[in-house]
Amino acid sequence: MLDALQPLPPDPILGTTVACRNDPNPLKVDLGVGVYKDDNGTTPIFRSVLQAEQRVLADQATKAYVSPPGDARFISGITRELFGADHAVVTGARVGAVQAPGGSGALRLGAGLLLRAKGDTQLWVPAPTWGNHIPLMGAAGLDMQQYPYYDKQTHVIEFEAMVDTLKQRGPGDVVLLHGCCHNPCGADLTREQWDTIGDLAEERGFTPYVDFAYHGLAEGMDADAYGVRMLADRLPELLVAYSASKNFGLYRERTGLALTITATADGASTATSQMANIARELYSMPPAHGASIVGEILDDEVLTADWKAEVGQMRERINGLRAMLSEHLRTATDSTDFDYIAGERGMFSFLGLSPEQVTALQNDHSVYPIPSSRVNIAGVTEENVARVAAGIAAVR
Repeated sequence: MLDALQPLPPDPILGTTVACRNDPNPLKVDLGVGVYKDDNGTTPIFRSVLQAEQRVLADQATKAYVSPPGDARFISGITRELFGADHAVVTGARVGAVQAPGGSGALRLGAGLLLRAKGDTQLWVPAPTWGNHIPLMGAAGLDMQQYPYYDKQTHVIEFEAMVDTLKQRGPGDVVLLHGCCHNPCGADLTREQWDTIGDLAEERGFTPYVDFAYHGLAEGMDADAYGVRMLADRLPELLVAYSASKNFGLYRERTGLALTITATADGASTATSQMANIARELYSMPPAHGASIVGEILDDEVLTADWKAEVGQMRERINGLRAMLSEHLRTATDSTDFDYIAGERGMFSFLGLSPEQVTALQNDHSVYPIPSSRVNIAGVTEENVARVAAGIAAVR
């Protein structure tokens, strides 16, 4: 039976990583991989994570399963950081939540919940969006659609076109929004634009679904949560998929949280039970280790402060790399064509290169964005930025 299967083409991001790894040039630069890197090209473990992990291991008495809803300290800690401890949805017990295997698992739980609530749900995602959004949630059975978001040539948000599309949505439609640090384009909604989306959701009755994978890495913990908190203030329903991969550095621990906001506390309890049942169908029990670490951090004021300081250092470094790359590209190209990079947020931006130009950049200059020309800003360093800028200038 399995002989009937056909091989699939390589994943473009993983394929770029393999090509870079096989390049013998010692000065090669990997701008494709989607993880944070420090100046040494490594993805470091947070100090706060190491301290919390030591406590968790010292206190650990069993390897028994956690329940399908997950680690209670993790859930309450993330909920506080996301909405604020005094937010009405928290004090009113209107938050439903289930721990998930990473942000991807959280997205899938939310998709399954939407499908159970309304079998013909349309989920509208931005164009462009994270490459796994459509396969991941489409596989759950949702009708996947796209709305205009970003012009890859002008490097601006197509907000008028976005609004025109969302004006046509209504009850039963779900609109996915990137909470901050849009992946792959780095162009985030302003507060005024978030408010407009809130107006539309109130007027038209569609349900927002916020993918929150980079909390704290754009402007700060509270500033980055503006959109999701505003929507929670104004709407009876909201879904959120939260990832601790980036802002805790827990990539391999698969630590995520699926959250719902409902009109009542009973509704939140129902949503939690439904998501826990979906989790039981998909993977049964969530992984414990990463959630235990996050719960330990967020349950300790000193560790929480240290963690937030580390996130702040990451954010400042990424924003500094953006400014540095933009300045070097201005010099290398004798133009302002790449100034937009400095104003975007998070780890990703588009260079606006064609696939042929990307291939030339890889083959002739050993600089490796993915084929769409999306780059990971965290792959830029003071040592390689001049070479990266020169290579981009040579192929554009």
